[in-house]
Amino acid sequence: MPNKSKKNKAFKKHTSRIISILQTSSALNYKQISMKLGIHNPTERAEVIECLHFLMLSNQIEEVKRGVYSVKSNSKYHKGIFDLSSKGSGYVISEDFEQDIYIPSNKTLGALSGDEVEFYVHNRKKKGRSEGEITQIIKRSKTEFVGIIQINKNFAFVVPDDRKMPVDIYVPLKKTKNAKEGQKVVVKVVEWQSKAECPTGKVVEILGDAGDHQTEIHAILAAYGLPYKFEKKIEDFANALDTSITEEEIQKRRDMRAILTFTIDPKDAKDFDDALSFQVLENGNYEVGIHIADVSHYLKEGTILDDEAYERATSVYLVDRVVPMLPEVLSNNACSLRPLEEKYTFSAVFELDSKANLINQWFGRTVTYSDARFSYEEAQYIIENNTVDIPKHIALNNDGYKTSHSIKDAITTLDQLAKILRVERMTNGAISFDKVEVKFNLTALNEPAGVYFKTSKDANKLIEEFMLLANKKVAEFIGKQSPKKTFIYRIHDVPDQQKLESLQRVVSQFGHQINIKDPNQISTSLNKLLGSVVGKKEQNLVDTLTIRCMSKAEYSTQNIGHYGLSFDHYSHFTSPIRRYPDVMAHRLLQHYLDGNKTASASSFEEKCKHSSAMENLATKAERDSIKYMQIKYMQNKKDTTFIGVISGVTEWGMYVEIIENKCEGMIRIRDIKGDYFTFDKDNYALVGERTKQKYQLGDQVQVHVKNADLIKRHLDFNLV
Repeated sequence: MPNKSKKNKAFKKHTSRIISILQTSSALNYKQISMKLGIHNPTERAEVIECLHFLMLSNQIEEVKRGVYSVKSNSKYHKGIFDLSSKGSGYVISEDFEQDIYIPSNKTLGALSGDEVEFYVHNRKKKGRSEGEITQIIKRSKTEFVGIIQINKNFAFVVPDDRKMPVDIYVPLKKTKNAKEGQKVVVKVVEWQSKAECPTGKVVEILGDAGDHQTEIHAILAAYGLPYKFEKKIEDFANALDTSITEEEIQKRRDMRAILTFTIDPKDAKDFDDALSFQVLENGNYEVGIHIADVSHYLKEGTILDDEAYERATSVYLVDRVVPMLPEVLSNNACSLRPLEEKYTFSAVFELDSKANLINQWFGRTVTYSDARFSYEEAQYIIENNTVDIPKHIALNNDGYKTSHSIKDAITTLDQLAKILRVERMTNGAISFDKVEVKFNLTALNEPAGVYFKTSKDANKLIEEFMLLANKKVAEFIGKQSPKKTFIYRIHDVPDQQKLESLQRVVSQFGHQINIKDPNQISTSLNKLLGSVVGKKEQNLVDTLTIRCMSKAEYSTQNIGHYGLSFDHYSHFTSPIRRYPDVMAHRLLQHYLDGNKTASASSFEEKCKHSSAMENLATKAERDSIKYMQIKYMQNKKDTTFIGVISGVTEWGMYVEIIENKCEGMIRIRDIKGDYFTFDKDNYALVGERTKQKYQLGDQVQVHVKNADLIKRHLDFNLV
């Protein structure tokens, strides 16, 4: 991992802490500031001086006398993002401060979660935190909310689903769009006067009856501003595209149709982004092609189709459906690398020796022919049994038969190469997250009939390693060019130190240790921890908490490397059907292959921020859909006793995750009988005042369902 990333993070941390110290102190010199920071060695003190110069140049502090600094009077106003609690108070997260700033409920100025605000910091503190007040709402994060409408004689109210929206929204009767009592609607806030207790809005969409399956799924999407269908003009534009394979276009590409090519995907996949080709070269080395749907061939900049794809930025994968980034004519047809069809592709082709050493590489546009389509289960069978007996996978192509024997050899050889690549990656410090995914068996009516867990086997890892190789090498190819060229990187910063310390406290209660003092040993130590908990009661808890320690991966033109993968260069190149950043990466790569100069960094950086934000919203919607289906699954299980693991402890109760199905619910502190329990935050436990009985993170308990509310999406348990 580049040292530059760590230095930048340390610099940023020092500057925010210096501002915090000067906010609550009189003027100080650099030695006094260093002491308050707990810094004593000369190297770090030099960094403090460097930070002070930066803060002076950026007009945040002033030198009141030689070597003595204070905060400039105008810098008592700051900008940040507000996070509203259900109690009406909240916190502002600002780069100017190391800790969040507490905002009392009467000082929020009507700000809502996610709003960009200007705020002022007082010299007093609340529970150890600086306290402030919001002075201006700069930008609302959202103006539309999902909720249930309540109709009165002369007016209506919408009660928002979002628990962080503390007030109902007043709607005049003429603005209800004739919604009926109890229906779920989307309401847009049009006005919120400073002295009004609640905002005024208008209904913009009626989703349907609360509790209905389609209504609730659409409500999840609407809550995050995600569409669930394409406008007719977008569909019409896509359907009018010429998706035929022409000889004229083939002449512009590398023709790889004669080489054995196949896809390996989930058995229920409808679009196939990527395919692998394989052949043994005359020198005994292997040529492995990673072929990606050439979405950019059809998705032209400046069209309404491209604008729509950019706005969506990603496909959304809910429990019972996919909301695609592209219309079906592209996502499931023209761009999908379906078996026995020729397709336009964008490829990374590598020559590897038997030890997976990279000998040569080539990037460019191709035309390919997919000979076979495997599910992960079928590919896994071939790997485990070294045989293939699936006649439908034997196909004719331009050169005649490609036999099942060659398919078997291709998959088993690729598996061997992938395992070498994986070992090398882990040796270099990559972190191995094999967290279990919860999946549902659904009936024709989308009712959850059962739960199963998705695990990653050799076939999954085979595909993963070659996709990682393509993403890494494409990013390296551009990133190492001089002069520097603008590109789309997938970046991942170092873990949060405070969260690592918190993780260490938790895992020590289960007898595990991690080394967080040596930055070079953190990834190795985390891998050892993740391996040691496999199959133990605390596995899912430790996996979850370890993931939470990680910084959030995002898109940027500023490359700082990818910590989790231990790559200095990494991009997203392999899924343009479902991710817009991959489309941008394809366009930029072709732009540079054509010999053009660097593209505008500022323009692409803005697109990176948008893509990261939309990915975050899509992830939240996906989690909400899983939670919804878990509650639906548990509704008819109220008479069943389950064994669960305490997965979270708070001052209002504890969360329990059922072992057999991973459904998580809340046991409220008031429902725990036999004693008065209080929250011990240092030990992540609830402790009985009289009995000293302790319920601690990771403990096993027996529970049954108290309440499974689909509309409010609450799952509550009682202790047995």
